[in-house]
Amino acid sequence: MTLGPPPLRVWVWTAAALALAVVGTLLWRGSSVAATDSTTAAAPDAATGVPDDDLTRAWSLDVDVPLPPGVVEGGRVVVPTPDGVTALDPATGEEAWHYRRDDAALCGLSASNGLVVAVFRAGDRCDEALALTAATGVRAWTRNLSLRGDATITGTDQVVLASSDTGIVVLDPVGDNVRWRSAAEPGCTLLDTAVGSAGVAVLQRCDGTGAVQLRLFDSFSGQARWTRDLTVPDGTGVRLAGVDRLVGVVVGEALLVHRPDDGAQLQELALPAATDGGAEGDPVLQAGVGDVALVWARGTVSALDSTTGAQLWQVPALGLPTAAAVGKGPGGPAGVWVPESDGLVLRDPATGQETARAAVGDASGPGGRAAVVGSVLVYALPDRVAGYS
Repeated sequence: MTLGPPPLRVWVWTAAALALAVVGTLLWRGSSVAATDSTTAAAPDAATGVPDDDLTRAWSLDVDVPLPPGVVEGGRVVVPTPDGVTALDPATGEEAWHYRRDDAALCGLSASNGLVVAVFRAGDRCDEALALTAATGVRAWTRNLSLRGDATITGTDQVVLASSDTGIVVLDPVGDNVRWRSAAEPGCTLLDTAVGSAGVAVLQRCDGTGAVQLRLFDSFSGQARWTRDLTVPDGTGVRLAGVDRLVGVVVGEALLVHRPDDGAQLQELALPAATDGGAEGDPVLQAGVGDVALVWARGTVSALDSTTGAQLWQVPALGLPTAAAVGKGPGGPAGVWVPESDGLVLRDPATGQETARAAVGDASGPGGRAAVVGSVLVYALPDRVAGYS
C-alpha cells in the first residue's frame, strides 16, 4: 500500500512547531537567563568559637566595587563585583557561590535578614532587583524597578534604601515590595542619605535659601518624623555620619548629634585632630550596639550615650568595632571587638573597659569595619576585605 503525502494540516503544525522552537531559542539567548552565570552552595555550619589570642591574616581580597557597610551575612562574606556578587567562606576566603550577569551592571547591594539584595542596570536605569539567600545563593525573589542609573543602594535590618539627589525609594528585603517613595521637595537637592536603626535620614539643600535641612523618615511607613534647619557656613562640607541610635551629621570639623525622636540637637562634638594628611572629608563611620552609638573618625572610636549623646569613652582604633555584642568564651562578658593598632580588643560597649584581647599580625589599614564570625575576624575596607583566624 502506497502512502500519500501528509495532509496539509500536518505540514502547518510542523512548520508552526519549528517556528516556535526557533523563536523560543532566540528569546532565550537574548534573555537575562542566558546571560546569567550563577552557582549555589550548601548552607555553612553555624559559626562557633571565639577569636584566639593570636590572629594572623588567612586571606585577603582587593575589590573593584566599594564594599557595603555590612559584608557578613548568613555565615558568608558578601563581595560585590561590577557584574554581580560573590559570597566567600569567612575562614578561607574561598568562593562559596556567585551570581553574575553578562547583560547588566551592578548598581549596588545590601545584605541583611539572611538575604543579599542586588540591583542591576541593563540600560540607563537601575531597573531590576533580586534577593539571594546569603548562606546558599538560592534566589528568593526578583522584581522590576525604575531607579535612576546613578542610584546608590544601602540597607540595614528589614530595610533597603535606594537614593539619588532627586529622591529615595525604600524596599522590603524580605517581601520584595516597594514600601514607599519620597521625592526631593520642589527646588531642593538631596546632598546625602543614610539608613539605620533610627530611620531614613536625608540632607537637602534648597534653592534660594542656601539652607541645609536634616529630615528623618520612618523606615516602614515613610512618614516624615521631623525636619531641622542646620547652620552650615559657606564652603563648609556637610554629610551624614549615620542613623544608628542617634542621627549624626558632620559639619566641617564637628559632629552634630541629634535625638531621633524629635531631631533636637544633643551635642556638638569636635572631631579628632586630622593626622597623616587627613582633613575635612575624611570618613566618619557610625554603628549602634545596645544603648550606645559607636562613631569612628581619624583613628579614634567614641561611644555615645543614645539618650543624651554624651561621650561615654574614647580609644584609638583602626576602624569601627563590631556592630554586635559577643562574648569571649562560654559565659564570658559580652562586648564589642575594637580593631586597634596592636590587636583586637573586646570592650564593654557602655564603659569601654577591656575584657579580652587578641593579637593581630599583619594588621590592615585604617577606616574599616570589623565583624566576628565565630573564631574569625573579618575586616572590611572600602576596597579590600580580609579574614583573620
